[in-house]
Amino acid sequence: MLHPGVFISKGKADSLCTLNMVPGISVYGEKRIELGATQGGDEKKEYRLWNPYRSKLASAIYAGVSSIHMGPGSKVLYLGGATGTTVSHVSDLVGPEGMVYAVEFSHRVGRDLVEMSKRRPNIVPIIEDARYPMKYRMLVPMVDCIFMDVAQPDQARILALNAQAFLQNGGHYVISIKANCIDSTLEAPVVIASELNKLKKDKLKPLEQVSLEPFERDHAVVVGIFRPVKKSAS
Repeated sequence: MLHPGVFISKGKADSLCTLNMVPGISVYGEKRIELGATQGGDEKKEYRLWNPYRSKLASAIYAGVSSIHMGPGSKVLYLGGATGTTVSHVSDLVGPEGMVYAVEFSHRVGRDLVEMSKRRPNIVPIIEDARYPMKYRMLVPMVDCIFMDVAQPDQARILALNAQAFLQNGGHYVISIKANCIDSTLEAPVVIASELNKLKKDKLKPLEQVSLEPFERDHAVVVGIFRPVKKSAS
């Protein structure tokens, strides 16, 4: 297990997978596999393969990110839920004791997200603009982690606004940065460095950064911590 809730299916090519919270149901046509110990009488468990070409979070795990901060029981605010491909895997990760609050701006795209969430009680779909977190403040409690996949020039500011509203001190964030959506005139490393500086100014301290090559060009995923809790001197 690479991360809590993330498993590897061994085969011709090793694949990431998550334990399906809704056995028998695929979300986006992904392959499902059943595994289980028959000798011990354990029930078979169903896992869903997680395609890194369809999910920035999966590609970050393939790229070697050390922690995603979305283990069982976690509360995650997901900005940029889209049709729910990655949201569904985060739902598997946090499990029945956790919650995923998935914000998506587009009503058209959000229809699939809402439909998918009907089978997954740990997902709260929110069709709103993530630039205005106060519009959904009654739906979202303080969370352990914010995941963001919103390809907008002001995405660092959007993350900061949501962190200030919902992310507990010492909580973590995972942000996917698409360089050419922010400034297509500059080299990707320059753009990403600029975004990191913006995050730091809003007390969003970066801890690690991975490139999403070969799955995505000029993308990086950054993991960090919000308002780190200072350790008291003993």
